[in-house]
Amino acid sequence: MLTLHNVCVRVGDLTVLDAISLAVPPGRCIGISGPSGSGKTTLLHAAGMLLRPSEGSVTWQGAVPRDPVRWRRETAGFVFQDFCLVPELSALANVLLPLRFAAFWAGEAAGRGRVLLADMGIAHPDRRAGVLSRGEQQRVAIVRAVLNAPSMILADEPTASLDAATGRMVGALLIGAARRTGAALLVVSHDHALLAEMDEVHTLREGRLT
Repeated sequence: MLTLHNVCVRVGDLTVLDAISLAVPPGRCIGISGPSGSGKTTLLHAAGMLLRPSEGSVTWQGAVPRDPVRWRRETAGFVFQDFCLVPELSALANVLLPLRFAAFWAGEAAGRGRVLLADMGIAHPDRRAGVLSRGEQQRVAIVRAVLNAPSMILADEPTASLDAATGRMVGALLIGAARRTGAALLVVSHDHALLAEMDEVHTLREGRLT
């Protein structure tokens, strides 16, 4: 269970998030909608412990992780809005990169990565990420997030760069990956079709959840 309790994020005099409380249980798919600038990405980064709240707490299984970096490496999978791929590396190398940073490597991981990339429509996993289209880069980023079957998946606009048909396919694969492993899924999105597939949807406006 990932839990945000009265989380506030302030930047100077600006309150970006205001008393956010949210529970994300295992196996639950939760969507966050809201207009641009409402704080959705900040909420996701707070939930993923990429930033420290000004007030309140973010806990995993009832406790604040002592080492957020280790927690992210071992527990969470992220799909960032700007993808965070290394252009010079191949699609497959980008997918496998977090395992290398974790000093963990297994031959089967490469095979699993190739299968997931094929499922996402990436026919040439050895092509450099820098020459892929934005839609292809988005799909590579999603495969990287789910490769290691994380307990928590956090996705920032995972279908934003995709056409409607591909967006539906990618959304189904992302949700399916969470369902198969019992992972919690927290998605921020403007995609009404994707949000309609969530178990519950909350709206963020001016830093407050409804």
